[in-house]
Amino acid sequence: MQTVRDVTFDLLRRLGVTTIVGNPGSTEEAFLADFPSDFQYILALHESCVVGVAEGLSQGLRAPVVVNVHTNAGLGNAMGNLITAALGKTPLIVTAGQQTRAMLLGEPFLANTDAEALPKPWVKWSYEPRRAKDVPAAFMRAYAMAVQPPAGPVFLSLPMDDWDEPMDAVDVFRTVSMRQAPDPERLALCVDLIGGSRNPVLVYGGDVARCGAWEEGVALAERLGAPVWLAPLPERVSFPQNHPLYAGVLPPAIAPLGAALAGHDLVVVIGAPVFRYYPFVPGKCLPDGARLLHITDDPAEAARAVVGDSLLGDAKLVLAALARHVSARPARVSNPSRPSRLAQAAPVVPGGPAPESAADDAAPLPAMTAQQVFAAMSEAAPDACVIAFEAPSFMAAFSQSPIGRMARPDSYYMTASGGLGWAMPAAVGHALAERRTGRNRPVVVIIGDGSFQYAVQSIWTAVQHRLHVTFVALKNGCYGILKSFAAQMGLSGVPGLDIPGIDIAALGKGYGADAHRCETADQVRDRFAAAMTAGGVTVIEAVIG
Repeated sequence: MQTVRDVTFDLLRRLGVTTIVGNPGSTEEAFLADFPSDFQYILALHESCVVGVAEGLSQGLRAPVVVNVHTNAGLGNAMGNLITAALGKTPLIVTAGQQTRAMLLGEPFLANTDAEALPKPWVKWSYEPRRAKDVPAAFMRAYAMAVQPPAGPVFLSLPMDDWDEPMDAVDVFRTVSMRQAPDPERLALCVDLIGGSRNPVLVYGGDVARCGAWEEGVALAERLGAPVWLAPLPERVSFPQNHPLYAGVLPPAIAPLGAALAGHDLVVVIGAPVFRYYPFVPGKCLPDGARLLHITDDPAEAARAVVGDSLLGDAKLVLAALARHVSARPARVSNPSRPSRLAQAAPVVPGGPAPESAADDAAPLPAMTAQQVFAAMSEAAPDACVIAFEAPSFMAAFSQSPIGRMARPDSYYMTASGGLGWAMPAAVGHALAERRTGRNRPVVVIIGDGSFQYAVQSIWTAVQHRLHVTFVALKNGCYGILKSFAAQMGLSGVPGLDIPGIDIAALGKGYGADAHRCETADQVRDRFAAAMTAGGVTVIEAVIG
């Protein structure tokens, strides 16, 4: 007779889910004992890194990944990046060990009391099996919930004494649909509205990239001759930024966003929230006389939209259907002047540099700028690479640089939640996916020195797996975006905004990376070029003024 562990691992094999990213504790060891040789275990040194690595791997493979963290404390550590995975619609099966069933009533040490409630509302489904024999079926349901639209993380709490329980070799495997076709009548209404519009505009979100609809998005834009904006604060790039119809990134505030859409009578938002706002700048959501169509695979996203009529459906299927049925139009825009609008990609304070930052303890900061860093990287960047971005102070400068203008699908990723500590582990996951798929593109992390501190342990995992990842940390000695916030809001005397005395290169070396401090653009260019050629893990500390 088989055990619960045997049946569960057999199910995961059939589902093709044979990678577990984790940080084990005592309540997880029974699950991991006699670990199968055909599975891969990826160790990360902190639970937030565990979830970040798993999300990057899942995004790169377009497949679910199992996460294993330690009971309640480990799950608590994981929550920041679990929120990002939820908002990024990434299918993760998050598991945590639970204390032995016989002791749970007395809430012993390491018991996860009310385990199902702890990760809510940031998982689609949360469950602790009522019987040991229910564990395999719970995994099957978790898989189905994770991959069905809208995809997202789920959670299982698994008592540590369940795994060796005997059970029959039951077959709980089943297949599930992962795409949602649009309602034909509603789709026809959308076609009519687009056909009757005078000057439509398209707004693409992360779902277009997630479902692999890059070509379909280009085809619809070209058929309509309509400009394409990326939705505010894009976690993915869904349209080539060198295309003549590319308009830029919409600002994440009510009044400027509505103003950016002036002149259009129909706004078609596909695969994005309506809208992702951050600073409150009151005004009109849409220009006078404009109507909005919202196409999403998420009923909750459609329900909370501040304006517009919705169509539920997979972005790839809807884009393909619209391109088939709408009438072709000549292009009404050309793009030579568009790049200047990319400054609107800045998340809070458009474009402007942060106020003067704190000096490093060792020496005064030289006058290298973020623009010079990005220009130097652009000179040495390969034609194809993957960029994970977490430098909010420098988003506008990055978007205006050659390396920041994405022309290839699946080449740019950013946190979907705004939380820090995501890009470094996610990049490790993407590098694992690049190796596994044979694409073998180098992965580049562009990160602020403040963000760097949140998940520095990720470097170790990259080194241990001999991945090709380059971490470029822009060091200004402060939380620059927060200084910009304070200036924008007229605030003074805010403490805790300077972070002097951190040796980023030394941290990189401590985890086994090839690490260098660069104080000139020439040094950045040379070190970055070497990292792209040599492979391995490199940390570049770019000191900016």
